[in-house]
Amino acid sequence: MRLRQVALVARDLETAAARLERLLALPPAYHDPGIIEFGLDNWVAPLGDTFLEVVSPVREGTTAGRYLDKRGGDGGYMVILQVDDLARARTRLDTAGARIVWHARGSGVGEERTEGLHVHPRDCGGAILSLDEATPPEAWVWAGPSWAERASALDARIGGVEMQSSQPEAMAQRWSELLGLPHVRQQVGDVGAWTIDLARSPQPPRGGVLRFVEDADGRGDGVSGLDLGLGDASSRDELVRRAVGLGLEVQEHPTGVSLHEAGIRIHCLDD
Repeated sequence: MRLRQVALVARDLETAAARLERLLALPPAYHDPGIIEFGLDNWVAPLGDTFLEVVSPVREGTTAGRYLDKRGGDGGYMVILQVDDLARARTRLDTAGARIVWHARGSGVGEERTEGLHVHPRDCGGAILSLDEATPPEAWVWAGPSWAERASALDARIGGVEMQSSQPEAMAQRWSELLGLPHVRQQVGDVGAWTIDLARSPQPPRGGVLRFVEDADGRGDGVSGLDLGLGDASSRDELVRRAVGLGLEVQEHPTGVSLHEAGIRIHCLDD
């Protein structure tokens, strides 16, 4: 099990996407025409072999639009985890009493396909959770054809997601049940958090970290931050330069830098 894609939600897709492209040195993004089924437009760009998405409502009455209203603006929306056996994951979700609101199926070049299950947000909390299986495992059709040929100028990838809640332990416990992985208490700097380490899954590949913290800004339950792993010092320096150019405040800490953009905190960590 691994963290493969994170979706943000924004009122103004063009502006949010343009700022993220500038900040993260992202290549031209993919727009999935199939997402109009949900009354949305979107933007998906690769960071290494992980993906950052922004969705935006284009009609009234969408889940994304209600989420924007509920949380008072742009922010995190969806967490997509890649699994190696979707049928086994479905059994675990059923056992935990989680409702499936959508069964996604997509095909790409040749035999490439990706299939996913969206869990009702009331049955997990914090974000819409999707568990997806890709064939072959390195494929990811949600990012469009030939995504591997498009790359950020930064050596970076998404390595973690932070979700805030008035009851972070209870949310961590629920995600632990849905994923079949333990949650543990950790101290992250001055902040206590409950974490699920996806790398502890008994099946490969790789992983990522889900972190559950107290609601610090009064916006309610939701994705409040991303961990962005930076592979080298030059990537860190370039990201800081781009952040300053966008007028963002950059906070230095021993393991990297942090900043705020698109309604979330972005923790840029030195690998």
